[in-house]
Amino acid sequence: MTDRAKYLPTIGIECHVQLCTKTKLFSEVDNDARGKEPNSCVSPVDYALPGMLPRLNKTAIRYAVRAGLALNSTINLSSRFDRKHYFYPDLPKGYQITQLFHPIIGEGYVELPSGGKVRIEHAHLEEDAGKLSHESGDSLVDLNRAGTPLIEIVSMPDIHSAAEAREYTKELWRLMTYAGVTFGDLYNGNMRFDVNISLAPEGSDKLGTRAEIKNLNSFRSVERAVEYEIKRQSKLLDKGENVVQETRGWSDATGETTSQRSKEEAQDYRYMPEPDIPPIRLEAKVVDEECENLPKMPSWYRSQFNDILGADTVEILLDYRPLIEKLAELENTKAVKKIANLFSSVLLAEENTSLLNDELPTKDQLLTLVEMNEKSELSSTGAKEVFLKFFDPEMHYKDTRTIAKELGVVQENDLGALEAIVDAVLVKPETQQAQADFKAGQEKVLGFLVGQVMKESKGKANPSAVQDILRKKLS
Repeated sequence: MTDRAKYLPTIGIECHVQLCTKTKLFSEVDNDARGKEPNSCVSPVDYALPGMLPRLNKTAIRYAVRAGLALNSTINLSSRFDRKHYFYPDLPKGYQITQLFHPIIGEGYVELPSGGKVRIEHAHLEEDAGKLSHESGDSLVDLNRAGTPLIEIVSMPDIHSAAEAREYTKELWRLMTYAGVTFGDLYNGNMRFDVNISLAPEGSDKLGTRAEIKNLNSFRSVERAVEYEIKRQSKLLDKGENVVQETRGWSDATGETTSQRSKEEAQDYRYMPEPDIPPIRLEAKVVDEECENLPKMPSWYRSQFNDILGADTVEILLDYRPLIEKLAELENTKAVKKIANLFSSVLLAEENTSLLNDELPTKDQLLTLVEMNEKSELSSTGAKEVFLKFFDPEMHYKDTRTIAKELGVVQENDLGALEAIVDAVLVKPETQQAQADFKAGQEKVLGFLVGQVMKESKGKANPSAVQDILRKKLS
């Protein structure tokens, strides 16, 4: 009997999403510290000088509302902050300002691409702590991240496999980035996942003892960590041992989780209402405005493109929001198919992925490219060459026809001109044997003759038209 048949994994995930506001949650300093010196984006509020009072960022409230709408959640018009006490070097105040009892985002759900649904218990607004890094036995504190506005999205325990955990976290990333509330840079910790996992005997009406795996910052890490933890807990249960409720860390290098500390309960944090920030009273019109301005979500693009492109292609393109938004501009079904193929086969090729950071081609450039290909003015190879030149800083501002002409890839379609080139090739001594072979029924030599014409035309002849002309002349 397999472990999976004996034990049912139950998984809940807490996701911390850094909001991309210009300033921090409770101070007016820069909220985007990427590439900046450690401890350069801090204020007296962040490092807790005596007497410094927090000032609430209104944009963070709107972003939280927008995130809640993306999660299909109810928005609580009345919410408030609490103090969560714990002592750690990257938290100078000795407490974190968060929401426990009255969060701004209520119950909701996330629909998975595979058709499943994961319920959201709630999501609350809070400030981030700083960051510790450990080098040669020393620990360094960087408070640039302290005070960054976060929403913590808490799922219900509706996930039961490593694959579902990965799918959920990826869809959550899409929802938050499409809503425009976070940069979504997983490498730099813009979104981090804490995974709670327990095992219980199949058919049991009670959940097992859970372990929490902290601070996972990639979908693959989530999947691998859950797979490992299922195996670890299964082995313990098989031996009749107990699973300890604890916090564990994950190592991508070793592919293992390791114990960090026993898991605190809520009472260990000594929660109390935050006295320096009054309750938040939202007007309904604020929620209505954010609902009206909510960008198109992944589900909208799936409904538009799944039947045209296929679900697998759409899922790939959804990872690159600018690409799928550009496809939505095209409207024409044939154009969407051709450009989607260029995006997925050319732009997402390993050697070209850096071009995703550049400005994308315009709608007119792309539609003209499709039109020229359909009229046989551009071969498929020529279309790819032109497409790549759209990203060349020296050419991207030019129209499609100009780029094609400068590259010399516009195909010759004038039948009179093509006939003259074919005639010139057919009188050459080196083509006589191929002509005789073709007339004798050897079809494959037609490729050689087409190649000779292409060479004579310096690659500008339309191969399909050339083949038709050759057949007529040799029949």
